[in-house]
Amino acid sequence: MRTIESKRLILRPFTLADAPFLLELLNSPPWLKYIGDRGVRTVADAEEYLRSRIIKSYGEHGFGMFVVILKSMDKPIGSCGLVKRETLPDADLGFAFLPGFEGRGYGFEAATSVLDFTKKTLRKERLLAITLPSNTASVGLLKKLGFIFEKTMLLKGDEEELQLFSIALKD
Repeated sequence: MRTIESKRLILRPFTLADAPFLLELLNSPPWLKYIGDRGVRTVADAEEYLRSRIIKSYGEHGFGMFVVILKSMDKPIGSCGLVKRETLPDADLGFAFLPGFEGRGYGFEAATSVLDFTKKTLRKERLLAITLPSNTASVGLLKKLGFIFEKTMLLKGDEEELQLFSIALKD
């Protein structure tokens, strides 16, 4: 995976050195409310999460989540990228930002960069996204990006229904 740069952001692959940031992100109130508790409580837990999920995806699929860095502060503020779930036919777009960095257009800027990377570099023709119906900010961002609602569904192991969106990436 390569690094992507936009006007205000740098999106780069996660490394084990990002474990303290990931620990903060995975335990932030928005993550816990809308994505779910991953049981990551220590830096060592975050390192294992990185190894077994995020970094593993780079090798298995050639894509994964990027850490989103705000250029002006040289600070990680969120994550954005692709997840390949066994239960979905295509990769899905995921994003999350620390409190205080939401609602400033960073999600749109990061996601637009990931969509461009997915289309031009990975040459994928379709991308999915899932979110809780109550996550109105994510639903709004997906619609702004051009995603279209397909259906409500349950993912294996989840108890809450999710909304599934898709976008065609063809020229």
